[in-house]
Amino acid sequence: MNYKTLLYIIIFGLVVFGFNQKQSLPEGFVYAKTVIPDLDVELRYYSTNNFVGDTIDDYNTNKLIITKVTAEKLKRVQEELQQQNLCLKVYDGYRPQGAVNHFIRWARDLNDTINKQQFYPNVKKRNLFKAGYIASRSGHSRGSTIDLTIVCGENGEPLDMGSPFDFFGEQSWVDYNDISEQQKANRQLLQTMMLKHNFRNYPKEWWHFTLRWEPFPDTYFDFVVE
Repeated sequence: MNYKTLLYIIIFGLVVFGFNQKQSLPEGFVYAKTVIPDLDVELRYYSTNNFVGDTIDDYNTNKLIITKVTAEKLKRVQEELQQQNLCLKVYDGYRPQGAVNHFIRWARDLNDTINKQQFYPNVKKRNLFKAGYIASRSGHSRGSTIDLTIVCGENGEPLDMGSPFDFFGEQSWVDYNDISEQQKANRQLLQTMMLKHNFRNYPKEWWHFTLRWEPFPDTYFDFVVE
């Protein structure tokens, strides 16, 4: 075997090895589907279906990453819901600081309002920071905060919660009253199931939950979702 052939084999092997290697996650983190294989994941910031209207920095794949203990607790919620022919659908989990920085840059560009009517029709963009919808640091970056809803086990359709995910306004507050009784019941079911398994809710976002006694309460991570 000549030198060039050997070099080609080595380079080819390294390329193939690289493509097949998974990202090495920090200790304590997992890909959620290794724990909950049937979990429905639609990372909104990997798509253009979000308040920015574009894919967000450092979301390079539709793979949900969360802390291992969060995944284990979430599995219990999923199993209990499945007894009612319902399932979870997750819109976001671990969020890199690079993605948060993208939100900050977007919020400062007051002329970029492409998705205002859909996601924040009654809030001026300049007030998103003051109103608490955008922050310079996110609990999601600690790995134990998740955004999610409940879907029908038959067709995967989300239950009607009275407002869309990531809607900036009072309609998204958990105790908002100007919605139907069925919408209130759907929200209450989500709240009850998550609280039962040690997730606390953010009152202004019916979809937002953080694991109680999270493993990294003071650490904000910045590795890429890939």
